[in-house]
Amino acid sequence: MDGIIHNYTVTVVKHRSAIRRPFHIADYDWLLGLSSVLLADLRRKICHGGRPRCFPALGRVLVSGRRVDESSPRSFVLGQSPVRAGENREEAERSAAGRRSAEDRSPARKGEVDGAERISLLLDPGSFAEYDMFVEHRCADFGMQEDRNKYPGDSVVTGQGRINGRLVYVFSQDFTVFGGSLSGAHAQKICKIMDQAVLVGAPVIGLNDSGGARIQEGVESLAGYADIFLRNVLSSGVVPQISLIMGPCAGGAVYSPALTDFTFMVKDTSYLFITGPDVVKSVTNEDVTQEDLGGAKTHTALSGVAHRAFENDVDALLNLREFFNYLPLSNQDPAPIRECHDPSDRFVPGLDTVVPTESTKAYDMLDIIHSIFGI
Repeated sequence: MDGIIHNYTVTVVKHRSAIRRPFHIADYDWLLGLSSVLLADLRRKICHGGRPRCFPALGRVLVSGRRVDESSPRSFVLGQSPVRAGENREEAERSAAGRRSAEDRSPARKGEVDGAERISLLLDPGSFAEYDMFVEHRCADFGMQEDRNKYPGDSVVTGQGRINGRLVYVFSQDFTVFGGSLSGAHAQKICKIMDQAVLVGAPVIGLNDSGGARIQEGVESLAGYADIFLRNVLSSGVVPQISLIMGPCAGGAVYSPALTDFTFMVKDTSYLFITGPDVVKSVTNEDVTQEDLGGAKTHTALSGVAHRAFENDVDALLNLREFFNYLPLSNQDPAPIRECHDPSDRFVPGLDTVVPTESTKAYDMLDIIHSIFGI
Protein backbone atom coordinates (compact mmCIF):
# COMPACT_ATOMS: atom_id res chain seq x y z
CA MET A 1 0.00 0.00 0.00
CA ASP A 2 2.94 2.34 0.55
CA GLY A 3 4.83 1.67 -2.67
CA ILE A 4 4.43 3.24 -6.09
CA ILE A 5 1.62 1.81 -8.19
CA HIS A 6 3.49 0.97 -11.38
CA ASN A 7 1.95 1.45 -14.83
CA TYR A 8 -0.46 4.00 -13.39
CA THR A 9 -0.10 7.73 -13.76
CA VAL A 10 -2.42 10.56 -12.93
CA THR A 11 -2.60 13.75 -14.95
CA VAL A 12 -3.54 16.97 -13.21
CA VAL A 13 -4.23 19.87 -15.55
CA LYS A 14 -3.92 23.51 -14.47
CA HIS A 15 -4.06 26.39 -16.97
CA ARG A 16 -3.28 24.07 -19.89
CA SER A 17 -0.16 22.64 -18.24
CA ALA A 18 -0.03 19.03 -17.13
CA ILE A 19 1.90 16.92 -14.66
CA ARG A 20 2.24 13.20 -15.28
CA ARG A 21 3.87 11.19 -12.53
CA PRO A 22 3.81 7.81 -10.78
CA PHE A 23 1.04 7.67 -8.25
CA HIS A 24 1.15 6.43 -4.65
CA ILE A 25 -1.90 4.57 -3.33
CA ALA A 26 -2.01 6.86 -0.29
CA ASP A 27 -1.19 9.98 -2.30
CA TYR A 28 -4.68 10.63 -3.61
CA ASP A 29 -5.78 12.61 -0.57
CA TRP A 30 -3.30 15.34 -1.49
CA LEU A 31 -4.83 16.17 -4.86
CA LEU A 32 -6.06 19.66 -4.10
CA GLY A 33 -9.70 20.17 -4.97
CA LEU A 34 -10.49 16.54 -5.77
CA SER A 35 -13.98 15.68 -4.55
CA SER A 36 -14.57 12.71 -2.26
CA VAL A 37 -16.58 10.96 -4.98
CA LEU A 38 -13.72 11.17 -7.47
CA LEU A 39 -11.28 10.09 -4.77
CA ALA A 40 -13.30 6.96 -4.06
CA ASP A 41 -13.52 6.21 -7.79
CA LEU A 42 -9.78 6.78 -8.22
CA ARG A 43 -8.94 4.45 -5.32
CA ARG A 44 -11.25 1.79 -6.76
CA LYS A 45 -9.61 2.00 -10.18
CA ILE A 46 -6.12 1.84 -8.68
CA CYS A 47 -6.93 -1.16 -6.50
CA HIS A 48 -8.44 -3.00 -9.46
CA GLY A 49 -5.77 -2.10 -11.96
CA GLY A 50 -7.88 0.42 -13.82
CA ARG A 51 -6.65 2.40 -16.82
CA PRO A 52 -4.95 5.80 -16.41
CA ARG A 53 -7.45 8.58 -16.01
CA CYS A 54 -7.27 12.33 -16.55
CA PHE A 55 -8.91 14.77 -14.14
CA PRO A 56 -9.02 18.16 -15.91
CA ALA A 57 -8.86 21.51 -14.15
CA LEU A 58 -8.55 20.17 -10.62
CA GLY A 59 -5.53 22.22 -9.63
CA ARG A 60 -1.90 21.46 -8.90
CA VAL A 61 -0.57 18.58 -6.90
CA LEU A 62 0.93 20.40 -3.92
CA VAL A 63 3.64 19.32 -1.53
CA SER A 64 4.87 21.99 0.87
CA GLY A 65 3.20 24.50 -1.44
CA ARG A 66 5.34 23.56 -4.46
CA ARG A 67 4.81 21.52 -7.59
CA VAL A 68 5.75 17.87 -7.17
CA ASP A 69 9.24 17.05 -8.35
CA GLU A 70 9.42 13.48 -9.68
CA SER A 71 13.14 13.34 -8.97
CA SER A 72 12.38 13.70 -5.26
CA PRO A 73 10.11 10.74 -4.41
CA ARG A 74 7.78 11.15 -1.47
CA SER A 75 5.31 8.85 0.21
CA PHE A 76 2.18 9.90 2.03
CA VAL A 77 -0.11 8.67 4.78
CA LEU A 78 -3.64 10.03 4.87
CA GLY A 79 -4.17 12.80 7.39
CA GLN A 80 -0.43 13.17 8.09
CA SER A 81 2.34 15.31 6.74
CA PRO A 82 4.25 14.31 3.59
CA VAL A 83 7.65 12.78 4.22
CA ARG A 84 10.63 12.37 1.92
CA ALA A 85 11.95 8.90 1.37
CA GLY A 86 14.15 8.07 4.35
CA GLU A 87 13.09 11.14 6.33
CA ASN A 88 12.02 10.74 9.94
CA ARG A 89 8.30 11.48 10.30
CA GLU A 90 8.66 13.06 13.73
CA GLU A 91 11.26 15.48 12.42
CA ALA A 92 8.99 16.42 9.52
CA GLU A 93 6.07 17.17 11.81
CA ARG A 94 8.27 19.17 14.17
CA SER A 95 9.43 21.14 11.15
CA ALA A 96 5.83 21.77 10.11
CA ALA A 97 4.95 22.94 13.61
CA GLY A 98 7.93 25.27 13.56
CA ARG A 99 6.80 26.80 10.26
CA ARG A 100 3.33 27.27 11.68
CA SER A 101 4.67 29.34 14.56
CA ALA A 102 6.92 31.66 12.57
CA GLU A 103 7.88 34.86 14.37
CA ASP A 104 6.37 37.12 11.74
CA ARG A 105 2.84 35.81 12.28
CA SER A 106 0.31 37.99 14.04
CA PRO A 107 0.56 37.74 17.84
CA ALA A 108 -2.12 35.89 19.76
CA ARG A 109 -4.74 38.03 21.42
CA LYS A 110 -4.57 38.29 25.20
CA GLY A 111 -6.24 35.36 26.96
CA GLU A 112 -6.86 33.44 23.73
CA VAL A 113 -5.27 30.44 22.02
CA ASP A 114 -4.66 29.94 18.30
CA GLY A 115 -6.39 27.53 15.94
CA ALA A 116 -4.22 24.46 16.53
CA GLU A 117 -4.26 24.86 20.31
CA ARG A 118 -8.05 25.10 20.30
CA ILE A 119 -8.31 21.78 18.48
CA SER A 120 -5.97 20.13 20.97
CA LEU A 121 -8.25 21.27 23.81
CA LEU A 122 -11.40 20.10 22.05
CA LEU A 123 -10.37 16.63 20.88
CA ASP A 124 -9.17 13.53 22.70
CA PRO A 125 -5.37 13.56 23.16
CA GLY A 126 -3.54 12.05 20.20
CA SER A 127 -6.69 11.56 18.11
CA PHE A 128 -6.33 14.48 15.68
CA ALA A 129 -5.25 13.73 12.12
CA GLU A 130 -4.62 16.98 10.26
CA TYR A 131 -5.43 17.35 6.57
CA ASP A 132 -3.53 19.45 4.04
CA MET A 133 -1.11 20.90 6.57
CA PHE A 134 1.27 22.10 3.82
CA VAL A 135 -1.31 23.74 1.54
CA GLU A 136 -0.61 27.42 0.87
CA HIS A 137 -2.71 30.14 -0.76
CA ARG A 138 -2.33 30.58 -4.50
CA CYS A 139 -2.67 34.37 -4.75
CA ALA A 140 0.08 36.09 -6.73
CA ASP A 141 -1.21 39.68 -6.51
CA PHE A 142 -0.33 42.52 -4.12
CA GLY A 143 2.90 40.84 -3.05
CA MET A 144 1.15 37.72 -1.75
CA GLN A 145 3.48 35.47 -3.75
CA GLU A 146 6.42 36.37 -1.48
CA ASP A 147 7.57 33.71 0.96
CA ARG A 148 6.92 35.95 3.96
CA ASN A 149 3.22 35.95 3.05
CA LYS A 150 2.88 32.18 2.80
CA TYR A 151 2.23 29.85 5.70
CA PRO A 152 1.81 26.06 5.60
CA GLY A 153 -1.85 25.26 6.07
CA ASP A 154 -2.84 28.87 5.34
CA SER A 155 -5.26 30.42 7.87
CA VAL A 156 -7.21 27.31 8.89
CA VAL A 157 -6.43 23.97 10.53
CA THR A 158 -8.62 21.08 9.36
CA GLY A 159 -8.83 17.38 10.02
CA GLN A 160 -10.58 14.62 11.88
CA GLY A 161 -10.40 13.43 15.46
CA ARG A 162 -12.45 12.02 18.30
CA ILE A 163 -14.39 13.43 21.22
CA ASN A 164 -14.83 10.84 23.95
CA GLY A 165 -14.02 8.20 21.34
CA ARG A 166 -16.60 9.39 18.77
CA LEU A 167 -15.56 10.54 15.30
CA VAL A 168 -15.81 14.22 14.40
CA TYR A 169 -14.50 16.47 11.63
CA VAL A 170 -13.26 19.87 12.69
CA PHE A 171 -11.85 23.09 11.27
CA SER A 172 -10.32 25.89 13.29
CA GLN A 173 -9.65 29.28 11.73
CA ASP A 174 -6.30 30.71 12.83
CA PHE A 175 -6.47 34.45 13.51
CA THR A 176 -2.66 34.67 13.64
CA VAL A 177 -2.52 34.18 9.84
CA PHE A 178 -4.05 37.12 7.95
CA GLY A 179 -6.66 37.51 10.67
CA GLY A 180 -8.17 34.14 9.77
CA SER A 181 -9.42 35.58 6.47
CA LEU A 182 -10.76 33.13 3.91
CA SER A 183 -8.73 32.39 0.79
CA GLY A 184 -9.49 29.94 -2.00
CA ALA A 185 -7.25 27.31 -0.40
CA HIS A 186 -8.80 27.99 3.01
CA ALA A 187 -12.29 27.36 1.59
CA GLN A 188 -11.22 24.18 -0.20
CA LYS A 189 -9.82 22.76 3.03
CA ILE A 190 -13.11 23.37 4.84
CA CYS A 191 -15.19 21.97 1.95
CA LYS A 192 -13.03 18.86 1.91
CA ILE A 193 -13.74 17.88 5.51
CA MET A 194 -17.43 18.74 5.10
CA ASP A 195 -17.64 16.39 2.13
CA GLN A 196 -15.90 13.62 4.03
CA ALA A 197 -18.09 14.14 7.10
CA VAL A 198 -21.24 13.59 5.02
CA LEU A 199 -19.63 10.61 3.27
CA VAL A 200 -18.86 8.74 6.50
CA GLY A 201 -21.66 10.19 8.65
CA ALA A 202 -19.91 12.30 11.28
CA PRO A 203 -20.56 15.76 12.77
CA VAL A 204 -18.72 18.90 11.69
CA ILE A 205 -17.46 21.40 14.27
CA GLY A 206 -16.24 24.82 13.16
CA LEU A 207 -14.16 26.99 15.48
CA ASN A 208 -14.77 30.35 13.82
CA ASP A 209 -12.40 33.29 14.15
CA SER A 210 -12.23 35.13 10.83
CA GLY A 211 -12.31 38.68 9.55
CA GLY A 212 -14.13 37.57 6.39
CA ALA A 213 -12.99 37.30 2.79
CA ARG A 214 -9.31 37.83 1.96
CA ILE A 215 -9.49 41.00 -0.06
CA GLN A 216 -6.30 40.23 -2.02
CA GLU A 217 -8.02 37.25 -3.66
CA GLY A 218 -11.19 39.13 -4.57
CA VAL A 219 -13.93 37.07 -6.20
CA GLU A 220 -12.11 33.75 -5.65
CA SER A 221 -12.53 34.22 -1.93
CA LEU A 222 -16.23 35.01 -2.36
CA ALA A 223 -16.64 31.88 -4.49
CA GLY A 224 -15.11 29.93 -1.62
CA TYR A 225 -17.87 31.18 0.68
CA ALA A 226 -20.48 30.06 -1.85
CA ASP A 227 -19.01 26.55 -1.81
CA ILE A 228 -19.15 26.44 2.00
CA PHE A 229 -22.73 27.75 2.14
CA LEU A 230 -23.83 25.12 -0.37
CA ARG A 231 -22.41 22.38 1.83
CA ASN A 232 -24.03 23.89 4.92
CA VAL A 233 -27.39 23.55 3.21
CA LEU A 234 -26.80 20.08 1.75
CA SER A 235 -25.49 18.78 5.09
CA SER A 236 -28.46 20.12 7.03
CA GLY A 237 -30.43 17.22 8.47
CA VAL A 238 -27.71 14.76 7.46
CA VAL A 239 -24.96 15.39 10.00
CA PRO A 240 -24.91 17.79 12.98
CA GLN A 241 -23.13 21.08 12.29
CA ILE A 242 -21.83 23.08 15.23
CA SER A 243 -20.25 26.54 15.19
CA LEU A 244 -18.27 27.95 18.09
CA ILE A 245 -17.50 31.64 17.61
CA MET A 246 -14.15 32.34 19.27
CA GLY A 247 -13.26 35.79 17.98
CA PRO A 248 -14.52 38.76 15.95
CA CYS A 249 -16.23 37.46 12.79
CA ALA A 250 -17.42 39.84 10.10
CA GLY A 251 -18.66 39.85 6.53
CA GLY A 252 -18.88 36.48 4.83
CA ALA A 253 -17.60 34.73 7.96
CA VAL A 254 -20.94 35.18 9.77
CA TYR A 255 -23.27 33.57 7.24
CA SER A 256 -22.06 29.99 7.61
CA PRO A 257 -22.40 29.88 11.45
CA ALA A 258 -25.99 31.14 11.10
CA LEU A 259 -26.73 28.21 8.74
CA THR A 260 -25.44 25.56 11.13
CA ASP A 261 -27.54 23.65 13.68
CA PHE A 262 -25.95 25.03 16.86
CA THR A 263 -24.07 28.29 17.41
CA PHE A 264 -22.15 29.13 20.58
CA MET A 265 -20.13 32.21 21.50
CA VAL A 266 -17.54 33.39 24.02
CA LYS A 267 -18.39 36.38 26.18
CA ASP A 268 -16.46 39.63 25.59
CA THR A 269 -14.20 38.20 22.85
CA SER A 270 -16.49 36.86 20.10
CA TYR A 271 -18.64 38.97 17.80
CA LEU A 272 -20.87 38.33 14.79
CA PHE A 273 -21.77 41.18 12.48
CA ILE A 274 -21.99 41.81 8.74
CA THR A 275 -20.16 45.14 9.00
CA GLY A 276 -18.35 46.64 11.97
CA PRO A 277 -19.06 49.75 14.03
CA ASP A 278 -16.90 51.97 11.81
CA VAL A 279 -18.95 51.18 8.71
CA VAL A 280 -22.20 51.69 10.61
CA LYS A 281 -20.90 55.07 11.80
CA SER A 282 -19.95 56.17 8.29
CA VAL A 283 -23.28 55.12 6.75
CA THR A 284 -25.84 55.94 9.45
CA ASN A 285 -23.81 58.28 11.67
CA GLU A 286 -24.77 56.05 14.58
CA ASP A 287 -22.29 55.22 17.33
CA VAL A 288 -22.45 51.56 18.31
CA THR A 289 -20.02 49.24 20.06
CA GLN A 290 -18.96 45.80 18.89
CA GLU A 291 -20.77 44.25 21.84
CA ASP A 292 -24.05 46.02 21.08
CA LEU A 293 -23.77 45.30 17.37
CA GLY A 294 -22.93 41.61 17.51
CA GLY A 295 -21.67 40.49 20.91
CA ALA A 296 -22.58 37.34 22.80
CA LYS A 297 -25.26 39.09 24.85
CA THR A 298 -26.89 40.55 21.76
CA HIS A 299 -27.08 37.23 19.92
CA THR A 300 -28.13 35.09 22.88
CA ALA A 301 -30.71 37.47 24.42
CA LEU A 302 -32.01 39.56 21.50
CA SER A 303 -31.43 38.17 18.00
CA GLY A 304 -31.46 34.48 18.90
CA VAL A 305 -28.61 33.70 16.49
CA ALA A 306 -26.53 32.04 19.21
CA HIS A 307 -27.77 29.38 21.63
CA ARG A 308 -25.38 30.00 24.52
CA ALA A 309 -22.33 32.02 25.55
CA PHE A 310 -19.39 30.87 27.67
CA GLU A 311 -16.94 32.72 29.89
CA ASN A 312 -13.71 32.02 27.96
CA ASP A 313 -12.16 29.82 25.27
CA VAL A 314 -11.34 26.91 27.56
CA ASP A 315 -14.78 26.93 29.18
CA ALA A 316 -16.42 26.94 25.74
CA LEU A 317 -14.35 24.03 24.41
CA LEU A 318 -14.90 21.88 27.50
CA ASN A 319 -18.65 22.51 27.42
CA LEU A 320 -18.69 21.69 23.71
CA ARG A 321 -17.09 18.32 24.49
CA GLU A 322 -19.89 17.62 26.96
CA PHE A 323 -22.60 18.82 24.54
CA PHE A 324 -21.24 16.53 21.82
CA ASN A 325 -22.07 13.49 23.96
CA TYR A 326 -25.80 14.08 23.45
CA LEU A 327 -25.75 14.24 19.64
CA PRO A 328 -26.16 11.41 17.12
CA LEU A 329 -23.32 11.18 14.63
CA SER A 330 -25.69 11.44 11.64
CA ASN A 331 -29.29 10.92 10.58
CA GLN A 332 -28.47 7.21 10.24
CA ASP A 333 -27.18 6.93 13.78
CA PRO A 334 -29.41 6.64 16.88
CA ALA A 335 -29.14 9.30 19.55
CA PRO A 336 -26.91 8.34 22.50
CA ILE A 337 -28.75 6.89 25.49
CA ARG A 338 -27.75 8.06 28.95
CA GLU A 339 -28.89 6.57 32.23
CA CYS A 340 -31.40 8.83 33.96
CA HIS A 341 -31.57 9.01 37.75
CA ASP A 342 -34.52 11.41 37.81
CA PRO A 343 -37.75 9.46 38.57
CA SER A 344 -40.47 9.92 35.98
CA ASP A 345 -43.12 10.41 38.70
CA ARG A 346 -41.23 13.17 40.54
CA PHE A 347 -43.65 15.77 41.91
CA VAL A 348 -43.04 19.37 40.75
CA PRO A 349 -45.40 21.68 42.65
CA GLY A 350 -43.95 24.83 41.08
CA LEU A 351 -45.60 23.99 37.75
CA ASP A 352 -49.01 24.74 39.27
CA THR A 353 -48.19 28.42 39.74
CA VAL A 354 -45.60 29.27 37.09
CA VAL A 355 -48.21 30.12 34.44
CA PRO A 356 -50.14 33.26 35.51
CA THR A 357 -53.92 33.30 35.54
CA GLU A 358 -53.96 36.48 33.48
CA SER A 359 -53.41 35.66 29.82
CA THR A 360 -51.72 39.01 29.15
CA LYS A 361 -49.07 38.52 31.80
CA ALA A 362 -45.66 37.14 30.75
CA TYR A 363 -43.78 34.30 32.39
CA ASP A 364 -40.32 32.79 32.02
CA MET A 365 -40.17 29.51 30.07
CA LEU A 366 -36.85 28.73 31.76
CA ASP A 367 -38.71 28.27 35.05
CA ILE A 368 -40.70 25.45 33.44
CA ILE A 369 -37.70 23.84 31.76
CA HIS A 370 -35.59 23.96 34.92
CA SER A 371 -38.39 22.44 36.97
CA ILE A 372 -39.02 19.58 34.54
CA PHE A 373 -35.38 18.67 34.04
CA GLY A 374 -34.34 19.33 37.62
CA ILE A 375 -31.69 21.86 36.68
